[in-house]
Amino acid sequence: VQLQAFGGGSVQAGDSPRLSCAAARRTFSNNAMGWFRQVPGKEREFVAAIGWGGPSAYYSDSVKGRFTISRDIPKGTVYLQMNSLKPEDTAVYYCAGRRDAKISMDAGTYTYWGQGTQVTVSS
Repeated sequence: VQLQAFGGGSVQAGDSPRLSCAAARRTFSNNAMGWFRQVPGKEREFVAAIGWGGPSAYYSDSVKGRFTISRDIPKGTVYLQMNSLKPEDTAVYYCAGRRDAKISMDAGTYTYWGQGTQVTVSS
């Protein structure tokens, strides 16, 4: 199962881009989904995760209050709305899906991964 992330690019600090993640041939409607990010030389970092069928969502402290994860189940798409971007948000952002509906901040518990999309924030 392939996940595809879209919406990255070069932006200015304070901008509010939105990342999208869609799965080919599967909607992931019953699966927890997450966003992670990684910069060179560092481990993949949890950003946000969402369960299914409800508003439950978790965020890392570094993005809480600025980022919002959401999903459109009929479209099989997960979004990451990023507001008030900072240069330290620069990273490759990955969407990921679990086999079940349990929300997790542990990248190792996610089975399905997208190819990543680069977000570069300039001051």
